[in-house]
Amino acid sequence: MKLFAFGLGYSALFFISRHGAAFDSIAGTARTAEKFDEFAAGGVESFVFGPEKEDPAVAQRLASADVILVSIPPGVSVDPVLARFGHKIASLRRQQTIVYLSTIGVYGDRGGGWVDETIIPAPSSPRSRARLQAERSWAAMSKEKDKKVHILRLAGIYGPGRNALLNLRAGTARRIVKEDQVFNRIHVEDIARAIGAVLAHEGSGGVWNVSDDAPAPPQDVVSFAAMVMGIEPPPEVDIASADMSPMARSFYSENKRVSNAKLKQALGGELTYPTYRVGLQALWEAGEGRE
Repeated sequence: MKLFAFGLGYSALFFISRHGAAFDSIAGTARTAEKFDEFAAGGVESFVFGPEKEDPAVAQRLASADVILVSIPPGVSVDPVLARFGHKIASLRRQQTIVYLSTIGVYGDRGGGWVDETIIPAPSSPRSRARLQAERSWAAMSKEKDKKVHILRLAGIYGPGRNALLNLRAGTARRIVKEDQVFNRIHVEDIARAIGAVLAHEGSGGVWNVSDDAPAPPQDVVSFAAMVMGIEPPPEVDIASADMSPMARSFYSENKRVSNAKLKQALGGELTYPTYRVGLQALWEAGEGRE
């Protein structure tokens, strides 16, 4: 079985580190060749694919791929993978499984209510609308070209090298408070497990929420991380007076709780890190955030 990954980023590389042995060959793309030696050391053949440059060998490698993992975000109006290679992928007679990493942002604001995969998306931001359009385009390929397409809607990602412990140690963590605001999160280890689970799933593909069990106020996550580290958390700041970028503030305009029941059924049990408390404690014990 051969894997081709569009976007050798955080989640894709973690999946490869955990499940790479399941594949006879692994190839993928990055915007530049800066980390190609590092990728090669991990057994990944790399190609440049970006707005300014493209390796012609990408199309050739796609033709032999059994699994295509797409983690490149769409642009304002178009998914770059679909725009450049959608026709190529659709025309291949080879049976292929496509895993598209999307976002729970496609659900939009639900006033703090629960959502599952049966809820009709209602994205409120341009970036989430672009994600939904990409989802629909990949899903259309599944119906029209008999490709198995899995769409994974990811919550906020954390894990090694990317977490509240490191933010506190760096002095960049903030406790922004908005009444009744909650977010779901997901540890990158569980993203890797989710990708593995849907690849093993019998059926024609589908949509999967990849989120934890415990939607929680963001300030509580920082407070817990500080407690684990044995330090004082930063002061709470009301969102009305917080100095935030438009991008950061936009996340607080949406409030929802995301169910992961379907994913856990596919996993055959619980997540490895079902709550941020379990995840952050494990990261601390692994040495994250220590001086």
